Amino acid sequence: MTWRGSASPADRFFACLPYLLPLAEGVSFGFALFNQFPVLQYLILPLVPVLQLFQIPFAGLIIFFLLFFLVVRNENISHFIRFNAMQAILIDILLILANIIFQMVLRPTLGGGFILETLNNTIFLAMLVGCLYSIIQSILGRYAEIPTISDAVYMQVR
Repeated sequence: MTWRGSASPADRFFACLPYLLPLAEGVSFGFALFNQFPVLQYLILPLVPVLQLFQIPFAGLIIFFLLFFLVVRNENISHFIRFNAMQAILIDILLILANIIFQMVLRPTLGGGFILETLNNTIFLAMLVGCLYSIIQSILGRYAEIPTISDAVYMQVR
């Protein structure tokens, strides 16, 4: 849906970039899947430079705030880019919350095993599908409509 106007090729490119944040944050959920299927490790090869950036302390948090304050809140940037940046931020927030729940509740309670691996795989695959869908829609110049998340994005981005 391009009801806010058509997106230029530059807008399409810049709209895809914020999705590197949740992709890089979500890789940690995929390690069990990568151990079971080593071929899938090739999926994260394009993310290696971004993952190296995340070795810097608080890099994810700094990128998060830079995206929010310099892109989402800047009305001089096209709505298409701001929408995709905010959607990537919300996906990242969901990953951070899932990570906190895993570390504080599930790992101490379950101690690992099949249930924890299944939950990790599910979160990783959901994040991967959501980000890839959003990137493909951005390349096509369309707004990626992810239920509930897109509704929250529309409330934040004017």
